[in-house]
Amino acid sequence: MSVMKRMSMIFRSKANKALDRMEDPRETLDYSYQRQLEMLQKVRRGVADVATSRKRLELQINQLEQQHNKLTEQGRKALQVGREDLARAALERRAGLDSQLNELRTQYEQLQAEEEKLTLASQRLQAKVDAFRTRKETIKATYTAAEAQTKINEAFSGISEEMGDVGLAIQRAEEKTETMKARAGAIDELLASGALEDFTGPKDDIQAELDRMGATTGVELELERMKAELGQAPAPKQLEKGAPDAQPQQQDAAQQAQQQTPQQAQQQAQYPQQPGGGQ
Repeated sequence: MSVMKRMSMIFRSKANKALDRMEDPRETLDYSYQRQLEMLQKVRRGVADVATSRKRLELQINQLEQQHNKLTEQGRKALQVGREDLARAALERRAGLDSQLNELRTQYEQLQAEEEKLTLASQRLQAKVDAFRTRKETIKATYTAAEAQTKINEAFSGISEEMGDVGLAIQRAEEKTETMKARAGAIDELLASGALEDFTGPKDDIQAELDRMGATTGVELELERMKAELGQAPAPKQLEKGAPDAQPQQQDAAQQAQQQTPQQAQQQAQYPQQPGGGQ
């Protein structure tokens, strides 16, 4: 039995929590106000029914009073003409009407008292309904303002569900942006160092190797020039005004010219030697 009680308590607590989360105080207040209006309508309908019954009794009483007066007048006239028997009969009928009138007047008084009670209850209920309506509107306005203020504060503080999703999205976008920037910088460095090949440009590996060698040669020449200026090493051969091998080559050419015969000199004049050594 204790297990069943515990399960029942857990179920009721879960259901109460779910209902509390789903409940809107404004809707509850509107529903309560609607029920009070229905109750007030029933009380007014009861007042109208009692007033109708009272009015019906009032009509019956008026009719019986008219008959009572008529019988009294008939008895008086019968005595005037000497008809005592008719006067007695009229008075007997009037006596029966007296009992009915007394009973109807009693009921009339009861209905009148009930009508007064219901009217007073209707007025009190109407005052309570009006007061509840005023308080209901005040509570609804206060709740709406508090709800709006809470949402604004949650939005400013970033703890609301919507703003939390937006903040997470912005954070993810910033992280992805930083990652892409770092990746782009790394690829640029790898392309510049030659570790990666740029497939969007012309694929000329020979020209790339020549450019690399040219850049290396230029650096070496500049380094030798700087050393020469500082007196640490001789100037590069390419930077000297005259090559050192020029004079020995000219002397060898003069000696060869002296050893040639006139016929060989004439033949050489007609067919000069090409740079590659062929004629």
